[in-house]
Amino acid sequence: MIGMSTLPIEAHLASLQETLDSHNRLILVAQPGAGKTTRVPLTLLNSHWAQGKTLLLLEPRRVVARLAAGFMARQLNESVGHTVGYRMRGDSQVSRYTRLEVVTQGVLTRMLQDDPLLEGVGGIIFDEFHERSIEADLGLALALDVQQSIRDDLRLIVMSATIDVAALQKVLGEQTPVIESTGRQYPVETIYWPVPRDTALETRVCEAVGDALNRSGSRDILVILPGVAEINRLVKKLEDSSLDIEVRALHGRMPVDAQQAALQQDASRPRVIVSTAIAESSVTVDGVNVVIDAGLERVPLFQPRLGLTQLTTRWVNSASADQRRGRAGRQGPGLCFRLWSQEQPLVPFGEPEIQQADLSRLVLELASWGVQSPDDLTWMTLPPSGAWQSGKALLAKLGIIDRSGMLTPLGEQCARWPVAPRLAAMLVKSVDINATALACGLAALLESRDRINGSLRDALAQRFSQPARYPQWQRDTKRLARIAQANFPAKVEDASLGALLALAYPERIGQRISPGRFKLANGKTATLPVSHPLANEPYLVAVNVEGATSEATIYVAEPLSLDTLISLYPATQQWVNRVCWSDAQGRLIGERVQCHGELVLATAALGKLPEEDVMAALLNALEQRPDMISTPPVQQLQGRMAILHASFEGRWPDWSDNALITTLETWLAPYMAGVTRMSQMEKMPFETYLQASLTWDQQSQLERLAPTLLRVPSGRQIALDYVPCLQGRPPVLALKLQEAFGWQETPRIVDGRVAVMIHLLSPAGRPLQITQDLRSFWSNVYPEVRKEMRGRYPKHPWPENPLSAAATGRTNSRR
Repeated sequence: MIGMSTLPIEAHLASLQETLDSHNRLILVAQPGAGKTTRVPLTLLNSHWAQGKTLLLLEPRRVVARLAAGFMARQLNESVGHTVGYRMRGDSQVSRYTRLEVVTQGVLTRMLQDDPLLEGVGGIIFDEFHERSIEADLGLALALDVQQSIRDDLRLIVMSATIDVAALQKVLGEQTPVIESTGRQYPVETIYWPVPRDTALETRVCEAVGDALNRSGSRDILVILPGVAEINRLVKKLEDSSLDIEVRALHGRMPVDAQQAALQQDASRPRVIVSTAIAESSVTVDGVNVVIDAGLERVPLFQPRLGLTQLTTRWVNSASADQRRGRAGRQGPGLCFRLWSQEQPLVPFGEPEIQQADLSRLVLELASWGVQSPDDLTWMTLPPSGAWQSGKALLAKLGIIDRSGMLTPLGEQCARWPVAPRLAAMLVKSVDINATALACGLAALLESRDRINGSLRDALAQRFSQPARYPQWQRDTKRLARIAQANFPAKVEDASLGALLALAYPERIGQRISPGRFKLANGKTATLPVSHPLANEPYLVAVNVEGATSEATIYVAEPLSLDTLISLYPATQQWVNRVCWSDAQGRLIGERVQCHGELVLATAALGKLPEEDVMAALLNALEQRPDMISTPPVQQLQGRMAILHASFEGRWPDWSDNALITTLETWLAPYMAGVTRMSQMEKMPFETYLQASLTWDQQSQLERLAPTLLRVPSGRQIALDYVPCLQGRPPVLALKLQEAFGWQETPRIVDGRVAVMIHLLSPAGRPLQITQDLRSFWSNVYPEVRKEMRGRYPKHPWPENPLSAAATGRTNSRR
């Protein structure tokens, strides 16, 4: 190995080796600049447990993987692909001599799926784990499963600069060793430069670039923006300016050689690297000592209820902002311009991707692993139930999994394709419509996430006619064509394009409601501008849809003929009974329909409504309109049950809104016979049916523990208000202050566990005091209340000693 300057991690390398000699798991917390990414893997190659085996270094980004592999190869005076190589989707440089492979996260998942034993692999190093991508979380979960079941000799090392060590130890084991290293960080001056409201972001960045270049000691500048559109605008503005600089863009959509060129130093003049967050962490970018941070990030947020992903631009979290700032101080003193005010609040950490992304690919990977529930594996963050169920529903709709969650024959074929499940299903089924070559080009385009300006057909046509202009698309298409044993596509066939998209997006097939408005097969409504060329198409496939719960916006779509839809989905030719609730008519309506999802393709009259369909339609209507059930008596009953459920640790049932809706068939269905109109439902005593679902003993206990009425000192029985219990607060007893005379202790319910909240009212019924401590009120507050109220209400008693006075609800004269 050639000489290298001493880095902070050097002091811990011997300890790290010794620890891994006796432990198969390790947590390494090393601050930015410590040297962990490149020094640790090379050191571990010499460990006795690694002899004759390969080490895998997992990196979150392709550009970082290449840089790290190249840097380590140079330390060994070798070329990439000898001792150190890399492997990523569509590109690899390894040989039979390679012992250290730098791999991207998806590659690790594929290696595990292809060979769960990981034969020949001695250890896996998870770098930059704090970024918490889905694939990193999945890779760790699968690796732990392998280690715990068949490979206890496999070493797992998790490295990060900022990670919750306690949470990670709960996953890896409380006894997992932790080694901490400081970083090599030079001082960085921070300047807050908020963007004025009337100033474009790129204008403010240009001002910061000019200011930085005028400061002594400034070298190259790294600008971090949220997305490609902002990068393109800034690059153009900088190139049109009079600044003597070399402007270079850097983002994940660029070809590999262009990314590498952007990171090469230029001795003749300063570089301005305009990048997305891919430059936020990991290996050092030589020459950079100025960072200009817009403070924004663009993230895809999945909405399980809609089954749609929406790109959202938001403020970056504090940990990421610190990572970005630190880029300026890796090789010497630096400067960081933050384009926001110092008072701008930032959340401490970003959410794990698994909490905010589409999980359909994760569902497919676990089904391939032989797991139907995420509970069967160990996770840093358990996949959210809503997104998990949404992913399962999509895979079932595509025919990839069966009802039990097992892979179907189609699913087994889809699991072999390195693309999203939708596109994998499209590629497999494309054989049946003789469009496999086109499917490969289409899948490569959709996987790239390139912004499509105009129609998808035009975007494909450009790539087919000029493939050299789109080298990454060309490489990905050729790779998919090799897997499919198909030719490179030559042209776009209009009919085949719509058909392929319908295979990938069956729930986004849309039927025109009116010009520009379409009902999708998933039941949602999506819109196009009325002037759009597809606004009057009878049917289309909405490829890119974003929006809130009411109406989504279609950004990319292609037309689809009804004949094609029917040929792809023969079930659309079957007549089925459909009974549904009509809000407009206030009753159930029924018809025989031919349909695709929620789209009705043809209708016929239906005579008598079948009883089983009526029941299903009514329960579905109530699921959509929970307010119909949530009457005041039901809310009181829910509150009573909530307080028992909380007090007795779940021994009483959960009667929250969600729980009642999901159990309608249990407690309400027996009473729905003969109901077909809204007026009938409005008269139904839901609280009676709900209470009847309890046993006789439970009903008696409910009345004793959470009574509806409470006798007060005046002799009157007053109703308790249990609605506050739905928000975790105590029940409320509202009474006139005079009726509480003589009451020394606050009343309690649930066998004394819960003190009632007393609302003491004036003679006019207005609140005077809210308390759960009557004794304290009489002693400390009542004298002031008496002094103020006795003049305002002279006809009512205001004794000096309320504890010895007779409680009453009457005036003095009536008494």
